Amino acid sequence: MVEKSAHILAATVIALLALGITMLLSTSVFVDANAKDIYFDIRRQITWLGVGIVACILVAMIDYRFWQRTAWMWLGISCVLLTLCFVPMIGEYRNGAHRWINARSIGLGFLRLQPSELAKLAILFVLAGWMTRHVSRAREFRVGFVYPLLILAVPVLLIGIEKDLGTAALVCVMVVLVMFVAGASPLYLGGSALAGLGALAGAIVLIPNRLERILVFLHPEEHTTDLGMQAWRGMLAFGSGGATGLGLGNGREKLMYLPYAHTDFIFPMVGEELGLVGTLLVVFAFVLIIVSGMLIATHAPDRFGKLLGFGLVCTIVLQAMINIGVTTVLLPNKGLPLPFVSYGGSNLVLCLVSVGILLNIYRQGREPASAAKLAVPRSRMTPRV
Repeated sequence: MVEKSAHILAATVIALLALGITMLLSTSVFVDANAKDIYFDIRRQITWLGVGIVACILVAMIDYRFWQRTAWMWLGISCVLLTLCFVPMIGEYRNGAHRWINARSIGLGFLRLQPSELAKLAILFVLAGWMTRHVSRAREFRVGFVYPLLILAVPVLLIGIEKDLGTAALVCVMVVLVMFVAGASPLYLGGSALAGLGALAGAIVLIPNRLERILVFLHPEEHTTDLGMQAWRGMLAFGSGGATGLGLGNGREKLMYLPYAHTDFIFPMVGEELGLVGTLLVVFAFVLIIVSGMLIATHAPDRFGKLLGFGLVCTIVLQAMINIGVTTVLLPNKGLPLPFVSYGGSNLVLCLVSVGILLNIYRQGREPASAAKLAVPRSRMTPRV
C-alpha cells in the first residue's frame, strides 16, 4: 500500500479533476443567460488546469526541503499580496469581501488571484520548519506555542479582515493539528482552540452578514428567497437526484435557480445529476487522498517532510469537509470551493502544487528505501568454504 500511495493519490486527483471539468461543462453555460460567450468559464478553467498541471509536475521535481529554506520569503510575499487586496485599482471588492487581486490596471484583467490560497501554503511552510527546528522545545510555552502563533497571526488576521472567515478558520484548524502532531502541549492547544472559537463568535456578532448566515443556517426553511436560497436549492438538488441521479446534463437547479452552482455549490449538482452514488464516490475519493497522503507523510525521510505532508493533506481534506458540510447544511455557509472540482483558478493551482509537493516527498522517501534494498550485506558476499 505504501509503495502505491503516490499512484493512488495521482489517480484520485485525476478523477476529481475530470469530474470537475465535466460538471463545469454541465453547469457553467447556464451561469449568465445574457453572456456573449457561454463557454468562457470552461475555457478559463481549462487554462488554469493546464497551469496547475505544469506547476504540479515542476514542484514534484523540486526537493521539498527547498520550501523549508524559502519559507519566510513565501510568507512575506503572501502578506504583501494580502495587503494589496485592500489597495484601490488592484484589490477587488466583491460580495462584501476583499479577497481578490485583479491586474486590470496593468493590462492583465483576465488575471484574478486570491492571495489567501498562497498564504495557506506559506503558513504551512513556516510552521513545519519552525516545529522541525525546535523539536526538542516543542512542548515549551514560548518556543513551542506562543512564538509560532504570533508569527502566523499576521497573515491569518489579514485573511480575517478580508472577511474570509472560512479560510481563516481553516488555517487555524490546520495550524492546531500540525502543532499537535509536532508535539506541542495539548493543554496550550486546547486553550487556544477555545480562544479561537470565542474570537470567531465575536467576529460573527460584529459582522452583520456573518450573523445572518448563522441564523439562516439554523432556520434555512425561513430564508428560501434570500440568504438561505443557496442552502435550500442545494437540498432540493440532492433530493431530486435520488440514488442514481437525473443523468449527466439533466440537472434543473443549474438553470438559474441555484446561485454559484459551478463554484461553491457544485457538490449538490453532482448529487442531482449523478445521485447518491456520485456524491459517495466523491467522498470516497477524498478518503483515498487522506489514506494515500498520510502514508506518504509518515514515510517521509525527515521531520519537516512528515509535518509538511500531514499539513498539506489536512488543508485539502479539511476544505473538502467544510464544502461538503456547507452544501449539505451541516455547517454555515463559508464560501470555500470543493478542491479539484469547483470552478476557480487560484484554488485549483495551489491544490495541484500541494499534490506536487506530496509526490516529491514520496520520491525522496522512496530513494533511501531503494538504496537500502540494493545494498548487499558483506556476509552474503563472502563465499562459503
